[in-house]
Amino acid sequence: MPSVFDDKEFSDLVDYFQQIDSARPSFTSFLDFSTDSPDFDHPLMSFKMRDNLVGNLIFRTLHGGVIASILDALGGHAVFLQVFKQVKGQPREKQVRRVSKIGSIDLRIDYLRPGTGSSFKAIGTTLRTGNKVAVIRTELHNEENKLIAVGTGTYTVG
Repeated sequence: MPSVFDDKEFSDLVDYFQQIDSARPSFTSFLDFSTDSPDFDHPLMSFKMRDNLVGNLIFRTLHGGVIASILDALGGHAVFLQVFKQVKGQPREKQVRRVSKIGSIDLRIDYLRPGTGSSFKAIGTTLRTGNKVAVIRTELHNEENKLIAVGTGTYTVG
């Protein structure tokens, strides 16, 4: 199955934003996740456990803020994929203007079990994308596919 990154127009837009991020690193660059989305409707991110992500030093579990941040980043990525589908084929300036307006409005995280594991994946589902707001459901699993946390986020669309 081809990845979203096989779409040249999409890859060019992502490269544009990655150049900005590399010039001025953001908090998400600290999280060091990879975006593994197989298509525009199935957002997926993964990352490895690292010492600087630990919240509980005794049990070596993920910090709750890391979990929330990953699920929020995935929600934003899901909206990015949905908005790109809407602006595909339009001039680059319009694409950049539209996707650069994506932002978190509200985020709810339910922590279901301690974040133990050596690697994690976050998957998302778009519940609704309107003209101004999108709602995304996210999940975080460890390498044993144990559900660590779920989130629901509301994001500005543009």
